[in-house]
This record gives sequence, structure tokens and C-alpha cells, in this order.
Amino acid sequence: MRTFTAIIERCLVTGHYVGHVPAFPGTCTQALTLDELHHNLVEVITLVLEDEDLEPQTEFVGTLTVSTPS
Repeated sequence: MRTFTAIIERCLVTGHYVGHVPAFPGTCTQALTLDELHHNLVEVITLVLEDEDLEPQTEFVGTLTVSTPS
């Protein structure tokens, strides 16, 4: 079993959850629930690893909150 980090956001217009895996640029999926999003992310990662035999291109480091002048 391999573990990958996914970034999850929620669209304020549609309410959909959107997830992408930074290790594999271009992997992106969306869903109405977090459970469905998790399933979709597993599916897209599995497809990438099987079809293209890719290795991760980046490593997740963390998040950073940036403040700008008002």
C-alpha cells in the first residue's frame, strides 16, 4: 500500500469538493461528498500508476497562510 497526499477544497458556488494530488500534476477530481471524493482520488491515482507507471514528481510539504496589506 502506498500513501499520497491530496489537497481538498470546496467550491463555494457548487458545493462540490475538489481534490488533486500534487505528486501527479493533472490529477484532479470532484464529488458532492468527502467519501465519494476519497473514492475518486483512489481511482485516479490507481489509474495513473497502472497506465503510465509514473513515480511522484513532487512531495507535499505543507500549507502556508499568507497575509497581504489591506
